[in-house]
Amino acid sequence: MRRRTILAGAAASLLPAAAIAQSYPNKPIQMIVPYPPGGGTDGFGRITADVLSEKLGQQIVIRNIGGASGVTGSDTVRRADPDGYTLLFNASLFVLGKYVVASCPYDPQADFRPIAQAGEAPLVLLVNLNVPGTDYASTMAAIGNEPKKYFFALSSGGSAGHVATLEFLRRAKLPLDTVLYKGTAPANADLLSGSVQLFMDPWTALLPLARAGKARALFVTSKARTALAPDIPTTEEVGLKDFNIGSWYGVWAPKGTPDPIVERLAGAMAEVNKNKGFIAKCGAIGLVPTARGPQEFAAFIKSEVDTNTTLLRDAGYKPE
Repeated sequence: MRRRTILAGAAASLLPAAAIAQSYPNKPIQMIVPYPPGGGTDGFGRITADVLSEKLGQQIVIRNIGGASGVTGSDTVRRADPDGYTLLFNASLFVLGKYVVASCPYDPQADFRPIAQAGEAPLVLLVNLNVPGTDYASTMAAIGNEPKKYFFALSSGGSAGHVATLEFLRRAKLPLDTVLYKGTAPANADLLSGSVQLFMDPWTALLPLARAGKARALFVTSKARTALAPDIPTTEEVGLKDFNIGSWYGVWAPKGTPDPIVERLAGAMAEVNKNKGFIAKCGAIGLVPTARGPQEFAAFIKSEVDTNTTLLRDAGYKPE
């Protein structure tokens, strides 16, 4: 009798999880992108949301909530109900948390559940067309002769572009001042106007400027040239050995989100990464789809935090 009671109780305890898995999602999902519209994270978030919506059978609405290097929008997700109906789509800088923003109210590894990594992209260094030089070497020589004339844009504190810029300036021994923006789009605008002269960020948002002849590309951080930009040399080719810092993107849910929902979302994201339309759209903007699920993604995040905090520390960066 006691054994039957225990078995009955165990079976009953599985019912809520099974019910959640079967019913989720049954209403639209909001996906928060913590940056203004028009940047690389926003663009890739929309591509991902479109295909994920098909896989889940529910509408996914993108909400752009910018501010504080992505902290404002990310914290909105942290404070949301952990029911799977508020998700975060963010870039790699998110995982650095208080290493980047002193007042960051959360621990990215403890206060969120990683769902899946969506993709990754190299960075590209652009210069304003008025900067002297025709290639990397001649441009760097000109900048080195008058370093106080030139300013380096940063899209967000702690972003892949920020980390790469600090490392680049250290290697190149260039004492250039940096200007911190609230997203890629406003930094792009000032690069084109000449208010700043250099900008390194994911090429998803910057490569179109180079291809349209609006700015000059000096290098990409990929290990090999690609068909999207066969004329742009790699960092290795310009003399920057092992300089392959890139950006990556992923989906998170609030801490406390039930396992069945995490598994449902992760399974759907795995299907997204196999979708031919998604792969084609990623390839068109220089992104490589990645299919890291929750456990593998969590381990990858830990490795990224360890590596990038070392780079920030070595460059003397202080959280703002």
